[in-house]
Amino acid sequence: MPAHLTTRPEYSLLVDRYDTWMFDCDGVLWHGDRLIEGAVEVLDMLRKRGKRILFVTNNASKSRKSYKTKFDNLGVEASVDEIYGSAYASAVYISSVMKLPKDKKVYVIGMAGIEEELKEEGVSFIGGTDPADCTLELFSLSSFSLDPDVQAVLCGLDLSVNYTKLSKAFQYLSRNPGCQFLVTNEDSTFPSADGLLPGAGSISAPLRFALEKDPISIGKPAKTMLDCIQAKVKFDPDRTIMVGDRLNTDILFGQVGGLATLLVLTGITSKQDITGPNASPIVPDYVTQSIGDLRVVGGQ
Repeated sequence: MPAHLTTRPEYSLLVDRYDTWMFDCDGVLWHGDRLIEGAVEVLDMLRKRGKRILFVTNNASKSRKSYKTKFDNLGVEASVDEIYGSAYASAVYISSVMKLPKDKKVYVIGMAGIEEELKEEGVSFIGGTDPADCTLELFSLSSFSLDPDVQAVLCGLDLSVNYTKLSKAFQYLSRNPGCQFLVTNEDSTFPSADGLLPGAGSISAPLRFALEKDPISIGKPAKTMLDCIQAKVKFDPDRTIMVGDRLNTDILFGQVGGLATLLVLTGITSKQDITGPNASPIVPDYVTQSIGDLRVVGGQ
Protein backbone atom coordinates (compact mmCIF):
# COMPACT_ATOMS: atom_id res chain seq x y z
CA MET A 1 0.00 0.00 0.00
CA PRO A 2 1.24 3.50 -0.76
CA ALA A 3 1.90 5.97 2.03
CA HIS A 4 -0.80 8.66 1.96
CA LEU A 5 0.91 11.87 3.06
CA THR A 6 -1.09 14.38 5.09
CA THR A 7 1.08 15.88 7.84
CA ARG A 8 3.95 18.35 7.88
CA PRO A 9 6.42 15.82 9.41
CA GLU A 10 5.59 13.33 6.64
CA TYR A 11 6.22 15.91 3.92
CA SER A 12 9.43 17.11 5.62
CA LEU A 13 10.77 13.55 5.79
CA LEU A 14 9.96 13.09 2.09
CA VAL A 15 11.82 16.25 1.09
CA ASP A 16 14.84 15.31 3.20
CA ARG A 17 14.99 11.79 1.76
CA TYR A 18 15.43 12.70 -1.94
CA ASP A 19 18.01 14.92 -3.65
CA THR A 20 16.74 14.75 -7.25
CA TRP A 21 13.11 15.47 -8.05
CA MET A 22 11.67 14.58 -11.46
CA PHE A 23 8.32 16.12 -12.32
CA ASP A 24 5.77 15.35 -14.96
CA CYS A 25 4.14 18.62 -16.06
CA ASP A 26 0.59 18.27 -17.40
CA GLY A 27 -1.67 17.34 -14.50
CA VAL A 28 1.12 17.85 -11.94
CA LEU A 29 2.30 21.45 -12.32
CA TRP A 30 -0.45 22.77 -14.56
CA HIS A 31 -3.63 22.05 -16.50
CA GLY A 32 -3.27 23.53 -19.96
CA ASP A 33 -2.28 27.14 -19.27
CA ARG A 34 -3.46 27.16 -15.64
CA LEU A 35 -0.96 26.53 -12.87
CA ILE A 36 -1.89 24.12 -10.11
CA GLU A 37 -2.06 26.06 -6.85
CA GLY A 38 1.19 26.01 -4.92
CA ALA A 39 3.30 24.39 -7.66
CA VAL A 40 5.67 27.36 -8.05
CA GLU A 41 6.12 27.73 -4.30
CA VAL A 42 6.99 24.02 -3.94
CA LEU A 43 9.56 24.14 -6.74
CA ASP A 44 11.12 27.24 -5.16
CA MET A 45 11.22 25.52 -1.77
CA LEU A 46 12.99 22.48 -3.23
CA ARG A 47 15.57 24.63 -5.03
CA LYS A 48 16.30 26.59 -1.84
CA ARG A 49 17.03 23.27 -0.16
CA GLY A 50 19.56 22.38 -2.83
CA LYS A 51 17.44 19.81 -4.64
CA ARG A 52 18.02 19.04 -8.32
CA ILE A 53 14.86 19.65 -10.36
CA LEU A 54 14.12 17.91 -13.67
CA PHE A 55 10.99 18.07 -15.79
CA VAL A 56 10.19 14.83 -17.61
CA THR A 57 7.25 15.06 -19.98
CA ASN A 58 5.74 12.88 -22.69
CA ASN A 59 4.45 16.01 -24.41
CA ALA A 60 6.05 15.88 -27.87
CA SER A 61 4.15 18.80 -29.37
CA LYS A 62 6.88 21.21 -28.26
CA SER A 63 10.67 21.14 -28.37
CA ARG A 64 12.59 21.78 -25.16
CA LYS A 65 13.26 25.36 -26.26
CA SER A 66 9.61 26.10 -27.02
CA TYR A 67 8.52 24.27 -23.85
CA LYS A 68 10.83 26.62 -21.94
CA THR A 69 8.68 29.49 -23.22
CA LYS A 70 5.65 27.90 -21.57
CA PHE A 71 7.52 27.67 -18.26
CA ASP A 72 8.46 31.34 -18.58
CA ASN A 73 4.90 32.41 -19.40
CA LEU A 74 3.56 30.56 -16.36
CA GLY A 75 6.27 31.96 -14.08
CA VAL A 76 7.92 28.57 -13.45
CA GLU A 77 11.72 28.68 -13.13
CA ALA A 78 13.36 26.19 -15.50
CA SER A 79 16.36 25.96 -17.80
CA VAL A 80 16.34 24.11 -21.12
CA ASP A 81 18.83 21.61 -19.67
CA GLU A 82 16.28 20.69 -16.96
CA ILE A 83 13.56 19.83 -19.49
CA TYR A 84 13.36 16.34 -20.98
CA GLY A 85 10.54 15.73 -23.44
CA SER A 86 9.70 12.66 -25.48
CA ALA A 87 10.40 14.57 -28.71
CA TYR A 88 13.96 15.24 -27.54
CA ALA A 89 14.43 11.65 -26.34
CA SER A 90 13.12 10.34 -29.66
CA ALA A 91 15.57 12.48 -31.63
CA VAL A 92 18.46 11.30 -29.44
CA TYR A 93 17.33 7.69 -29.85
CA ILE A 94 17.31 8.00 -33.65
CA SER A 95 20.68 9.74 -33.86
CA SER A 96 22.57 7.94 -31.08
CA VAL A 97 20.95 4.52 -30.63
CA MET A 98 19.65 3.75 -34.12
CA LYS A 99 22.55 5.77 -35.53
CA LEU A 100 20.48 6.66 -38.58
CA PRO A 101 22.87 7.45 -41.47
CA LYS A 102 22.92 11.10 -42.52
CA ASP A 103 21.59 10.24 -45.98
CA LYS A 104 18.50 8.52 -44.53
CA LYS A 105 15.24 10.13 -43.36
CA VAL A 106 12.41 9.89 -40.86
CA TYR A 107 8.76 10.23 -41.82
CA VAL A 108 7.02 12.24 -39.10
CA ILE A 109 3.45 12.16 -37.89
CA GLY A 110 3.65 14.94 -35.37
CA MET A 111 4.05 18.63 -34.72
CA ALA A 112 6.79 21.26 -34.80
CA GLY A 113 8.33 20.11 -31.53
CA ILE A 114 9.44 16.83 -33.05
CA GLU A 115 10.83 18.57 -36.12
CA GLU A 116 12.82 21.06 -34.05
CA GLU A 117 14.43 18.31 -31.97
CA LEU A 118 15.27 16.23 -35.06
CA LYS A 119 16.96 19.26 -36.61
CA GLU A 120 18.99 19.80 -33.43
CA GLU A 121 20.23 16.20 -33.70
CA GLY A 122 21.00 16.53 -37.41
CA VAL A 123 18.29 14.04 -38.46
CA SER A 124 16.62 14.54 -41.86
CA PHE A 125 12.85 14.18 -42.01
CA ILE A 126 9.78 14.59 -44.19
CA GLY A 127 6.07 14.83 -43.39
CA GLY A 128 5.14 16.47 -40.10
CA THR A 129 3.97 20.05 -40.65
CA ASP A 130 4.59 19.96 -44.42
CA PRO A 131 1.46 21.54 -46.00
CA ALA A 132 1.44 18.77 -48.62
CA ASP A 133 0.76 16.30 -45.80
CA CYS A 134 -1.56 18.52 -43.75
CA THR A 135 -4.42 18.12 -46.20
CA LEU A 136 -7.94 16.77 -46.31
CA GLU A 137 -7.65 15.96 -50.01
CA LEU A 138 -8.16 12.31 -50.90
CA PHE A 139 -4.98 10.24 -50.74
CA SER A 140 -4.10 8.57 -54.04
CA LEU A 141 -1.71 5.65 -53.87
CA SER A 142 -1.23 5.79 -57.65
CA SER A 143 0.26 9.29 -57.38
CA PHE A 144 2.34 8.58 -54.27
CA SER A 145 6.09 8.30 -54.78
CA LEU A 146 7.79 6.11 -52.16
CA ASP A 147 11.01 7.65 -50.83
CA PRO A 148 13.46 4.74 -50.41
CA ASP A 149 15.59 6.78 -47.97
CA VAL A 150 12.90 6.76 -45.25
CA GLN A 151 14.17 4.30 -42.64
CA ALA A 152 11.92 5.22 -39.71
CA VAL A 153 8.43 6.48 -39.01
CA LEU A 154 8.12 8.56 -35.83
CA CYS A 155 4.61 9.15 -34.54
CA GLY A 156 3.69 11.62 -31.80
CA LEU A 157 0.74 13.78 -30.88
CA ASP A 158 -0.53 15.41 -34.07
CA LEU A 159 -3.51 17.77 -33.95
CA SER A 160 -3.59 17.73 -37.76
CA VAL A 161 -3.48 13.97 -38.21
CA ASN A 162 -5.26 12.78 -41.34
CA TYR A 163 -5.63 9.86 -43.72
CA THR A 164 -2.79 11.06 -45.94
CA LYS A 165 -0.27 10.97 -43.09
CA LEU A 166 -1.43 7.57 -41.90
CA SER A 167 -1.36 6.20 -45.46
CA LYS A 168 2.15 7.44 -46.17
CA ALA A 169 3.43 6.10 -42.86
CA PHE A 170 1.82 2.74 -43.61
CA GLN A 171 3.50 2.61 -47.03
CA TYR A 172 6.94 3.30 -45.58
CA LEU A 173 6.55 0.77 -42.79
CA SER A 174 5.19 -1.97 -45.02
CA ARG A 175 7.29 -1.40 -48.15
CA ASN A 176 10.68 0.03 -47.09
CA PRO A 177 12.85 -2.86 -45.82
CA GLY A 178 13.98 -2.35 -42.22
CA CYS A 179 11.90 0.79 -41.67
CA GLN A 180 11.50 1.27 -37.89
CA PHE A 181 8.12 2.02 -36.29
CA LEU A 182 8.73 4.51 -33.46
CA VAL A 183 6.36 6.46 -31.20
CA THR A 184 7.27 9.33 -28.90
CA ASN A 185 4.96 7.82 -26.26
CA GLU A 186 1.86 5.68 -25.88
CA ASP A 187 -0.32 7.95 -23.73
CA SER A 188 -3.93 7.12 -24.57
CA THR A 189 -5.09 10.57 -23.44
CA PHE A 190 -3.70 13.85 -22.19
CA PRO A 191 -5.22 16.36 -19.75
CA SER A 192 -6.12 19.67 -21.41
CA ALA A 193 -7.30 22.68 -19.42
CA ASP A 194 -10.92 21.65 -19.99
CA GLY A 195 -10.71 17.86 -19.80
CA LEU A 196 -9.20 14.78 -21.39
CA LEU A 197 -8.38 14.53 -25.10
CA PRO A 198 -6.92 11.69 -27.20
CA GLY A 199 -3.15 11.38 -26.70
CA ALA A 200 -0.21 10.34 -28.85
CA GLY A 201 -0.98 6.65 -28.34
CA SER A 202 -4.37 7.22 -29.93
CA ILE A 203 -2.73 8.82 -32.98
CA SER A 204 -0.52 5.78 -33.64
CA ALA A 205 -3.28 3.24 -32.91
CA PRO A 206 -4.53 2.98 -36.53
CA LEU A 207 -1.02 2.08 -37.71
CA ARG A 208 -0.63 -0.57 -35.03
CA PHE A 209 -3.94 -2.08 -36.09
CA ALA A 210 -3.17 -1.93 -39.81
CA LEU A 211 0.38 -3.28 -39.46
CA GLU A 212 -0.45 -5.80 -36.70
CA LYS A 213 2.79 -4.59 -35.13
CA ASP A 214 3.73 -2.76 -31.93
CA PRO A 215 6.06 0.22 -32.19
CA ILE A 216 9.15 1.03 -30.15
CA SER A 217 8.03 3.58 -27.58
CA ILE A 218 10.61 6.17 -26.48
CA GLY A 219 8.87 8.18 -23.76
CA LYS A 220 7.65 7.23 -20.30
CA PRO A 221 7.41 4.51 -19.06
CA ALA A 222 10.18 3.19 -21.33
CA LYS A 223 13.63 3.13 -19.76
CA THR A 224 14.90 4.77 -22.95
CA MET A 225 13.72 8.08 -21.53
CA LEU A 226 15.66 7.59 -18.30
CA ASP A 227 18.76 6.50 -20.23
CA CYS A 228 18.54 9.78 -22.15
CA ILE A 229 18.45 11.73 -18.87
CA GLN A 230 21.27 9.71 -17.29
CA ALA A 231 23.46 10.44 -20.31
CA LYS A 232 23.20 14.14 -19.44
CA VAL A 233 22.68 14.27 -15.65
CA LYS A 234 24.37 12.37 -12.86
CA PHE A 235 22.06 11.33 -10.03
CA ASP A 236 21.67 8.56 -7.49
CA PRO A 237 18.50 6.54 -8.24
CA ASP A 238 18.18 5.70 -4.54
CA ARG A 239 17.95 9.43 -3.78
CA THR A 240 15.64 10.30 -6.68
CA ILE A 241 11.85 10.55 -6.81
CA MET A 242 9.47 10.75 -9.77
CA VAL A 243 6.34 12.87 -9.26
CA GLY A 244 3.43 12.22 -11.61
CA ASP A 245 -0.31 11.95 -12.07
CA ARG A 246 -0.48 8.83 -14.22
CA LEU A 247 0.13 5.28 -13.00
CA ASN A 248 0.96 3.58 -16.30
CA THR A 249 3.45 6.23 -17.44
CA ASP A 250 4.88 8.39 -14.63
CA ILE A 251 4.74 5.91 -11.77
CA LEU A 252 5.71 2.91 -13.89
CA PHE A 253 8.57 4.95 -15.37
CA GLY A 254 9.91 5.57 -11.88
CA GLN A 255 9.56 1.93 -10.92
CA VAL A 256 11.27 0.67 -14.08
CA GLY A 257 14.16 3.03 -13.36
CA GLY A 258 14.50 2.09 -9.69
CA LEU A 259 13.23 5.48 -8.46
CA ALA A 260 10.84 6.32 -5.66
CA THR A 261 7.43 7.53 -6.84
CA LEU A 262 4.94 10.15 -5.66
CA LEU A 263 1.45 10.17 -7.15
CA VAL A 264 -0.60 13.37 -7.19
CA LEU A 265 -4.36 13.25 -7.75
CA THR A 266 -4.69 16.46 -9.79
CA GLY A 267 -4.50 14.77 -13.19
CA ILE A 268 -5.42 11.42 -14.72
CA THR A 269 -5.44 9.12 -11.69
CA SER A 270 -8.17 9.21 -9.05
CA LYS A 271 -8.07 7.82 -5.51
CA GLN A 272 -10.36 4.98 -6.60
CA ASP A 273 -7.73 3.85 -9.12
CA ILE A 274 -5.40 2.93 -6.27
CA THR A 275 -7.85 1.94 -3.52
CA GLY A 276 -11.01 0.68 -5.24
CA PRO A 277 -12.04 -2.91 -5.97
CA ASN A 278 -10.41 -2.69 -9.40
CA ALA A 279 -7.27 -0.92 -8.21
CA SER A 280 -4.29 -0.83 -10.52
CA PRO A 281 -1.43 -3.26 -9.87
CA ILE A 282 0.92 -0.28 -10.30
CA VAL A 283 1.34 1.06 -6.76
CA PRO A 284 3.22 4.30 -6.01
CA ASP A 285 5.39 4.70 -2.93
CA TYR A 286 3.63 7.89 -1.84
CA VAL A 287 0.34 9.63 -2.59
CA THR A 288 -0.75 13.23 -1.99
CA GLN A 289 -3.70 15.19 -3.26
CA SER A 290 -1.66 17.91 -4.95
CA ILE A 291 1.95 19.00 -5.38
CA GLY A 292 0.88 22.16 -3.56
CA ASP A 293 0.54 20.10 -0.36
CA LEU A 294 4.33 20.19 0.03
CA ARG A 295 4.16 23.93 0.77
CA VAL A 296 3.81 23.07 4.46
CA VAL A 297 7.52 22.15 4.48
CA GLY A 298 8.33 25.77 3.79
CA GLY A 299 5.87 26.99 6.38
CA GLN A 300 3.27 28.08 3.84
